[in-house]
Amino acid sequence: MSIADCAALVERGDPDRFRAAMTAPVAAREVLFPLYAFNVEVTRAPWASQEPMICEMRLQWWTDLLGEIADGAAIRAHEVATPLAGLVRENGLDVAPLQALVQARRWDIYRAPFESLDAFDAYLDASAAGLMWATAQALGAPAETERTVRDIGWSGGLAALLRAVPALEARGRHPLHDGRPEAVAALARRGLERLSAARQVGLPKTALPALRAAWRAEASLTRAAAAPHRVADGQLEEGPLRQRASLYRRALSRGW
Repeated sequence: MSIADCAALVERGDPDRFRAAMTAPVAAREVLFPLYAFNVEVTRAPWASQEPMICEMRLQWWTDLLGEIADGAAIRAHEVATPLAGLVRENGLDVAPLQALVQARRWDIYRAPFESLDAFDAYLDASAAGLMWATAQALGAPAETERTVRDIGWSGGLAALLRAVPALEARGRHPLHDGRPEAVAALARRGLERLSAARQVGLPKTALPALRAAWRAEASLTRAAAAPHRVADGQLEEGPLRQRASLYRRALSRGW
């Protein structure tokens, strides 16, 4: 599978990250798209069947693949595995964040709510924040920026999850640890605080395309904090023109 094929997969399965990646230089896209395509495949796995064991097996497949990539073993045939393995090996990337992402997605298989707010936080940190750290690191972010990068990813993941609450609840899931309006508003404010703190930290310009994946976070979290009923009502979405303007503004200013 080529980088273009990975891009097409991301365009279909994760249009927000696709649009963000398309504002990046070509060299950065070649890093982002295999990782985003991996994320699309892993995110789909928990929904592949009504039988939890089948979903578990699909996620285990990715866990095993990452181990093989790290060990330098021959790579099993798969349209995403080949470009992913090439990217990881050529750049000496750590697969630990990707392995943690796969493990976090096991929660999506089942219908039980999060046991605690800490468990909810950990889920976002391993999934959306972990992916952002993996992509930023691949684009040159140094180790000392990990916490800041993860804060941006956590906030972006929270915003995406809040937008998806009605759809997830319709499928029998419990996406929030506490769905009371005051708890939702407090959660959104936490996300905004993390974004605000991250803006005070200098981050390498080469990593900015990875951070731009959270381009919708501020707008969604601001709405949720001001009127938390919008989450349950599915009213966090901005109009398409506003979305495009927001992304283009970030791209033109070379920010995130």
